[in-house]
Parts: sequence; C-alpha cells; structure tokens
Amino acid sequence: QVQVVESGGGTVQPGGSLRLACAASRGMLTGYTVSWYRQVPGAQRGLVASIPRFFSGDRISYGDAVKGRFTISRDNDKNTVFLDMSSLKPEDTGVYYCYVPEATTWGQGTQVTVSS
Repeated sequence: QVQVVESGGGTVQPGGSLRLACAASRGMLTGYTVSWYRQVPGAQRGLVASIPRFFSGDRISYGDAVKGRFTISRDNDKNTVFLDMSSLKPEDTGVYYCYVPEATTWGQGTQVTVSS
C-alpha cells in the first residue's frame, strides 16, 4: 500500500511562491493518480489539482480558483508529485493534503499561510 508525506509549506507574502512536495514513503506513485486538497477551518477539503497515473492518457485537472497560478507535476526518479504555487493570495491559506484515491491514502498535511 502506497504511503505519502507532504513537505514544503510555510508562510509567504501575497504574490509569492511556494513548492509543495508529496513523496512516497512506501510504494511507487507512477501507478497512481495523485491529488492535492486544501482544507480551512470549518470547511471540507477541496480539490486543488490532480495528476493522473503515468501513461494513463488522462488530463491534469485544477480547481477553478488556482487555474493559471498552480502547476502539478511528477518527478518519477524522485517518486514525488509537486505542486508549484505562484501569485499566492490570502485565500490560498490552508492545510494542503496529498491524496492517492485508488489507495484511499492521505498524507499528514502541510500548512500554507499567505499573509502580509
């Protein structure tokens, strides 16, 4: 069963950038769709971006709020999925979770705070 660990969160000013990483601590991510979700207090986790399993032919998808600002990608050599976030806004603040749907596996989350 694949397991994942997130890293890369932190505090950044509006307009800044961050790179989040979702690394597999067990298993290979190439065989799985991997998604990023964001959660804020009092709300359910919402989909940020999703990348299909390698060679699936399916398309990458993004939540409407992040299109054009965030990019999800894979580094198969590092067995890691990245979320590059740019032009960050205060409303991007939240805990970001990596999720592997086929394995119903969540990471522990990483906090992103966008504040001046």
